[in-house]
Amino acid sequence: TSSLSPRPAAPVSPPPPACMAPQQLFRALVSAQWVAEALRAPRAGQPLQLLDASWYLPKLGRDARREFEERHIPGAAFFDIDQCSDRTSPYDHMLPSAAHFAEYAGRLGVGAATHVVVYDASDQGLYSAPRVWWMFRAFGHRAVSLLDGGLRHWLHLGLPMSSGKSRPEPAEFCAALDPAFIKTYEDIKENLESRRFQVVDSRAAGRFRGTEPEPRDGNKHAQRGGRSAGA
Repeated sequence: TSSLSPRPAAPVSPPPPACMAPQQLFRALVSAQWVAEALRAPRAGQPLQLLDASWYLPKLGRDARREFEERHIPGAAFFDIDQCSDRTSPYDHMLPSAAHFAEYAGRLGVGAATHVVVYDASDQGLYSAPRVWWMFRAFGHRAVSLLDGGLRHWLHLGLPMSSGKSRPEPAEFCAALDPAFIKTYEDIKENLESRRFQVVDSRAAGRFRGTEPEPRDGNKHAQRGGRSAGA
């Protein structure tokens, strides 16, 4: 007989709240050509909202909001990752509450049936936008995609641009956190023994190895180099 304990069940996603409309699961990546056509000929019953989620490490000296106001894809709104976070936490960019996220997304023109397309203006093509894609999925919104190649590729194709502050029409958005998208500190600590999942560190190699200093300001723990065990 086996002495192994049964593996804990995976977290079950809660049923969506009544305010959430049934949603189609969209492709994770959409092309610049697809977005340009969707802006030119909007689909009936399928509102589209572009979000510029640009964010840069302080050492780069770039102002994401100012750059957005100088140039952005027509109809886009600026998603401020610093603002849409738990501002009471001592740690940067912890998830906000569902109520906070719903209010913030609604102010950017995102409703229950809106197809959200997120991009950023990084030199890599995509850098911070996947964070916002994940936030929408974590809060139960399935109709969200990333712009393949980001603003960099959009500009390369010579597609239309706009400037100035965005003034999206507010919408009603409903959010409910799906625990299947989250791993807590306790989950990671338990995984050191169980090895039920693989932690992947997506930072630069120097930060992973601890040979480069951490670029963030903050508490002393954020300045320690290296990686979590098992990553």
